[in-house]
Amino acid sequence: MDGPLGAQFLLWESAVAIAGRLLGINPFDQPDVEAAKKAARSLLDEPDASGAAATPSTVTGTVEVHASTGTSGDGLLADILREFVATVPAGGYLSVQAYLDRLDDASASLLRSELARRTDVQTTFGWGPRFLHSTGQYHKGGHQNGVFLQITGESEEDLPVPDRPYSLGTLQLAQALGDGQVLVDRGRPVLRLHLTDRAAGLAEVMRAVQEITR
Repeated sequence: MDGPLGAQFLLWESAVAIAGRLLGINPFDQPDVEAAKKAARSLLDEPDASGAAATPSTVTGTVEVHASTGTSGDGLLADILREFVATVPAGGYLSVQAYLDRLDDASASLLRSELARRTDVQTTFGWGPRFLHSTGQYHKGGHQNGVFLQITGESEEDLPVPDRPYSLGTLQLAQALGDGQVLVDRGRPVLRLHLTDRAAGLAEVMRAVQEITR
């Protein structure tokens, strides 16, 4: 179909709205996205709440383990991951969510293929928080057959958010915690691994993944 780029945007945005009307849904409503945003804002408004969520259930090397459901969160990292992956239901999937730097921590993306190969579980990967507006909606509103592995990390260099009493690193962590809480509230197992040293922590997580089989 010919036409300038701007016209194509207008055409297909209108097509989505019309299709939504015909299907009887509101294409401008995104309750699952808003739920995560609301939880994140709550954590930013109540620093004590995010502080409590930052208390690990156990620490292995440079990896802090935050277990909500799906694992005891105790023991060796490989055992914790093995126990967590075992909660994936038949026909379900494992979602790896890396709230890290897509350039400096690019090796995190290798976890998807390694986990899929060693566990025979359907495995997805997303960089947080940008996936929240796409697959993040399915995680919360779709079939209840997913388990979620969040990876967060300390920021060596952080920047303040203009006119706000928190930094970009704090905002990113709040988005991870907020989305994780909404998932837990909806019965989804969530395991968060927080890296106190990103490079060393990613190496530890990869070694642990290489030790597990389902």
